[in-house]
Amino acid sequence: MQRFSSSGVGIAFVDVPPTAADRHEPIVLVHGFASNHMVNWVNTGWVKLLAGDGRRVIALDNRGHGQSERLADPAAYHAAIMADDVSRLMDHLGIGRADVMGYSMGARITAHLALAHPARVRSALLGGLGIKLVDGVGLPLGIADAMEVGHVSDLTDPTQRMFRAFAEATGSDLPSMAACIRGSRQTLSEDEVRRITMPVLVSVGTADHVAGPAAPLVALLPHGEVLDIPGRDHNLAVGDRTHKQGVLDFLARRP
Repeated sequence: MQRFSSSGVGIAFVDVPPTAADRHEPIVLVHGFASNHMVNWVNTGWVKLLAGDGRRVIALDNRGHGQSERLADPAAYHAAIMADDVSRLMDHLGIGRADVMGYSMGARITAHLALAHPARVRSALLGGLGIKLVDGVGLPLGIADAMEVGHVSDLTDPTQRMFRAFAEATGSDLPSMAACIRGSRQTLSEDEVRRITMPVLVSVGTADHVAGPAAPLVALLPHGEVLDIPGRDHNLAVGDRTHKQGVLDFLARRP
């Protein structure tokens, strides 16, 4: 992996060249909470798929995650600050404009990036996040508490148990994850969503009870599309073949 400094915070990333020669367009991938670029994008086959589609694939470990710098202050995880990490990574690599795809928390970061730096985002692909971008503050705050209990077996709430077990499985730093949940809870208003004018694909599993439905969010977007991922919940929708084909089709037809 490579590293760079995002206003003093060490961010790790990979930069994978295209394996097909017809496009060479960059796409930046932004993973979800307690994940990392490897779990979210490499192990699920996304990096190989997109590079094989002729795209330069950049995937970072968000601050506090993976091999990026660990931070204990919740204020360091504001969604706008994490969006600036993506923008600075593009600066570091000399990329003026790219497609940006995020999943779950990564989709929230992508939406904040698209609003703050619209000239940098050719299209925004929001996976695992529907209308809760507007009327929800991200994952339940109790997940932060779940990162701080002594053992996963001490938890009785199934959502808390699921995310604590996932954080442990990905080797995440639990204090950083608690800080991230507490700090990255920013929504966008309906008016702000209406100001996101580039093409946007909103992809949500039909069994996803975390993201909120896609259609109400798309109704606010000037150039939004819904991609339903049949029968998939929040975790299984990530690498689903319908999700992948829908993304390839979207990228092929967006301006």
